[in-house]
Amino acid sequence: MVDYVVYGRGAFNQLDAILAPRRTGDAPMIFLLDHQFEQAADLHARIPLRGNDQLIIADVTNEPKTSYVDALADQLKDTFGTVSGIIGIGGGSVMDLAKAVALMMTNPGKAQDYQGWDLVKVSGVYKAGIPTLSGTGAEVSRTCVLTGPERKLGMNSDFTPFDQIVLDPDLIKSAPVNQRFYTGMDCYIHCIESLEGTYLNAFSKSYGEKALELCQEIFLTPDWTDESDEKLMMASYFGGMSIAYSQVGVAHAVSYGLSYLLGTKHGIGNCIVFNHLEEYYPKGVAEFKEMVRRNNIHIPEGICAGLSDADFDTMINVSLGMKPLWENALGKDWESKISREKLRALYERL
Repeated sequence: MVDYVVYGRGAFNQLDAILAPRRTGDAPMIFLLDHQFEQAADLHARIPLRGNDQLIIADVTNEPKTSYVDALADQLKDTFGTVSGIIGIGGGSVMDLAKAVALMMTNPGKAQDYQGWDLVKVSGVYKAGIPTLSGTGAEVSRTCVLTGPERKLGMNSDFTPFDQIVLDPDLIKSAPVNQRFYTGMDCYIHCIESLEGTYLNAFSKSYGEKALELCQEIFLTPDWTDESDEKLMMASYFGGMSIAYSQVGVAHAVSYGLSYLLGTKHGIGNCIVFNHLEEYYPKGVAEFKEMVRRNNIHIPEGICAGLSDADFDTMINVSLGMKPLWENALGKDWESKISREKLRALYERL
């Protein structure tokens, strides 16, 4: 779990004081800022750069690749030797990038070597997350999802969670409507998959139920207010906590294939897949479609049209590699319930 959490409007203004005890000599703090804020001079001015600190604009046009993580970590080690910490400011991709770079500052090899469960053995440098978009739960999860040369898979470990998060609802209020919905639905889908999964336990159930309740309040009554931002930020936190002690399911397992092959962003990819999962989550899909209607959101269709057999095989291989997700969704005998042919038919409908 994340050791320290600061929540509240204006909490970002406390960042200098929050980071001060974590500074080590002349070793800098490295701020990774979402490229969406590259021209946001007002936000840049609020970032407490001290001494050798660096502000790096993180290009997350595509979800983070292991090669990008390695390049950033190598650059920092070559320039500074070590750093006091890595601070991620942005959406889920920047959160994941910050966690991964922090781990690769101290772990040998390449980021792709740690794609899997409990492969990281050394604590990274201090890392803090400041979300500007809510829904992924990346601010509290024990994974950082990366696209490697062979797979899309997280660095899932007890060393991955942030040491500190700063939750300031003011930072998410300017998110574009469609992006806010897609990312919010990532949280909603987390909850459905967790609450209906075989890994469910009292811990994940307690957090998942509250996150689901908040998502329903937000997206079934789509008159957006400041309170909606606050609720979504907490739904993301609770949803991330829920899956930390359980798992996600079919939507995520299938969307990983889309992301790996087509570069489909995580939130919208989950929406595209979940829109066709009545067989697995009938009540959740029906409610999801009502949320789509009430919020006047378009869910893309036909994104797999024209793909080759090799393309479908690539997506199927990536998806079936997510074994804990399938087991949570379908049980220990999941391999007898989902075949390559059935999975291909699902991809063909997307």
